[in-house]
Amino acid sequence: MAVHEGVTGHPARGSRASLIYDPKVRGIVFQAVLAVVLIGFFAWIATNTIENLRRANIASGFGFFSERAGFDVSQSLIPYTLEMSYGRAFLVGLLNTLLVAALGIVLSSIIGFLVGIGRLSKNWLIGRMATVYVETLRNIPVLLQLLFWYKAVLSVLPGPRQGYTLPFASSLSNRGLIVPRPVFETGFGVTVIAVVVAVVAVIGLAQWARRRQMATGQRLHALRYGLAILIGVPLLTFLISGSPLSFEYPELKGFNFVGGIAIKPEFLALLAGLTFYTATYIAEIVRAGILAISHGQTEAAYAVGLRPGTTLRLIIIPQAMRVIIPPLTSQYLNLTKNSSLAVAIGYPDLVSVFSGTVLNQTGQAVEVIFITMLVYLSISLATSAFMNWFNRRVALVER
Repeated sequence: MAVHEGVTGHPARGSRASLIYDPKVRGIVFQAVLAVVLIGFFAWIATNTIENLRRANIASGFGFFSERAGFDVSQSLIPYTLEMSYGRAFLVGLLNTLLVAALGIVLSSIIGFLVGIGRLSKNWLIGRMATVYVETLRNIPVLLQLLFWYKAVLSVLPGPRQGYTLPFASSLSNRGLIVPRPVFETGFGVTVIAVVVAVVAVIGLAQWARRRQMATGQRLHALRYGLAILIGVPLLTFLISGSPLSFEYPELKGFNFVGGIAIKPEFLALLAGLTFYTATYIAEIVRAGILAISHGQTEAAYAVGLRPGTTLRLIIIPQAMRVIIPPLTSQYLNLTKNSSLAVAIGYPDLVSVFSGTVLNQTGQAVEVIFITMLVYLSISLATSAFMNWFNRRVALVER
């Protein structure tokens, strides 16, 4: 019996010893130790920071968000006065940043795709012009380009009275671009609903056409029908509802315009600089993506009678997108982060309004910088998540 107990006890010691050499157990232990060390490190930093702020008699916390701001902002997408709170000023700066980032991404994508395709054009003039554009703007720092657009282009425009008259009662001068302001009247909400319905219908049509083509091989011109739905349904709804939209046209009174929408030179300079700079990198990404596709794909398309434009649109670009999207995501993130250079030309973005004026007035450096970093991190993560989802949609699925 005693021998049996000794034999049965030996494997227990062996199993305990084997746990030490088990890679999974070892990995869990090391990760737990690392997590404890990191938590302790950040707790030590937080404790030190709080103690230093207390010794310097600097108030901490986020209560300053509800205090009166007391400063004006030159451009705001929402109503704002100097009597409003710092929280409202933060929202103004955030919306201004999102506006220039969204428009910059759209415009730079369009220009970048056109220039990237242009660099591969067999037309000598188009190819050389695209090459000069890329090699010139890509090698000049983006900050210098922002200063160029602001100081050397927009600031030297004539005054409002001598400004350039543009179509639709618009004007371009050193005060910026002045355009008519749309006035939405009662009943315009029905048109907005029609736009939403049309967008949903177009998405459904595209998915149905794709499934139909996969099942039968018959291709439906979904783009034509989609455009007809997207334009026709809202337009018809707008006309039936009595055209509930009018425009407030700008009028020159004295030395400035009254009415309309004034797009400030700072915004135009920032948008132009970021767009043309980022488009150079997108153009190279597009060119590399197209060159990554085997030339046999083009030859096969020509062999079945497809034209060059159709081949590029239906065969080359869809395959190149699998190569283009990952680096394209990085350029979108860079454009968003580069928008913080707006402080150099006075555009009231998040950094200028919140990390600049609000920080100087409140002295809440830790809280302001932390929130600003968190905002840019959140925007970047959201952009990455969307682009990763889109990348999975266009990825090659094996059957």
